[in-house]
Amino acid sequence: MVEVQDFPDPTPGPGEAIIEMKASGMCGSDLHFYRHGMADTIEALGFKDHIAASADGEIRIIGGHEPCGVIAALGPGVDETAFKVGDRVIVFHYEGCSHCDHCRTGWTQLCDRGARAHGVMAHGGHADYMKAPVSSLVHLPQELSFKGGAAVACGTGTAYGALLRLDISARDTLAVYGLGPVGLSAAQLAAAMGVEVIGIDINADRVARAKSFGVAHAIDASQTDPISEIHKLTGGKGVSCAMDCAGGEVPRAQAIRSTRIWGRIALVAVGGNVTVDAMKDLIGKQRTLIGSYTFSEVGMKDCAHFIADHGVEVDRLFTDEWKLEQAPEAYADFDKQAGGKGVFVF
Repeated sequence: MVEVQDFPDPTPGPGEAIIEMKASGMCGSDLHFYRHGMADTIEALGFKDHIAASADGEIRIIGGHEPCGVIAALGPGVDETAFKVGDRVIVFHYEGCSHCDHCRTGWTQLCDRGARAHGVMAHGGHADYMKAPVSSLVHLPQELSFKGGAAVACGTGTAYGALLRLDISARDTLAVYGLGPVGLSAAQLAAAMGVEVIGIDINADRVARAKSFGVAHAIDASQTDPISEIHKLTGGKGVSCAMDCAGGEVPRAQAIRSTRIWGRIALVAVGGNVTVDAMKDLIGKQRTLIGSYTFSEVGMKDCAHFIADHGVEVDRLFTDEWKLEQAPEAYADFDKQAGGKGVFVF
């Protein structure tokens, strides 16, 4: 359930910043909490012990893990030659111990002591102000809007991270299964890298829209077998790389079977299982199956600068803008998964 509630304005502690929000994106992973409830989903994910409930036993967390805005205040001990009040910033939405190898290399979500995700286990960006460690901030390039920065903070950054995990280059062909915001981001970014992209979805509107996002060939999987179609497009070989941004056993298996011998497949969509014949689909074809979980802080910075340097029109991902007071209506609409990406603007 989504409610608009009042919370005290945050104050920064040592090494922390207060961000005046300018844009806070809505992410497909938010729908897990929207559909199943914050408490049940947190318990299912094993995070319950990391969150303090309110006096009435309810868990009240400010949502939003795609935050972008301007630094409004800094706490003690912050090096103001690195960040100062007024700087435009993207917020990396995980907090960790800051000391383990994963945190020290920017992979905070893999923290040995357990990461806290903003919008899930700590207050997020669907508010006028947000508190975050300065270590989680990345400067927003002037070429990017605040909406663009919000996209990079999770969905678009996740697509970029998966492309890096695939070690993709212009020599490759890429099949993207699922043409929602993450899939379209993957198509945009891969096309900017010189990669030929094939997009697949079962929603005719999304298939049609994908053609303006760098997709060279768009396939409606509700009308035709995508594996056969991809083999036709690639001279019977299959693509060199595939990415699953849809979730579900069917598109995941199709993504694997769409690739050629030595193919590389990145699984990006959260939840669900994958069922394939280990020998026939993986071992015998020398295929590599990769799990790609968001991105690093360094990856987020690189993604933002890649978009700026290559003129990627990331703002086109957004089809709906909302104000905070419209949050219940916004999530009800987003839950239909009929449009593109939604964002709260301030």
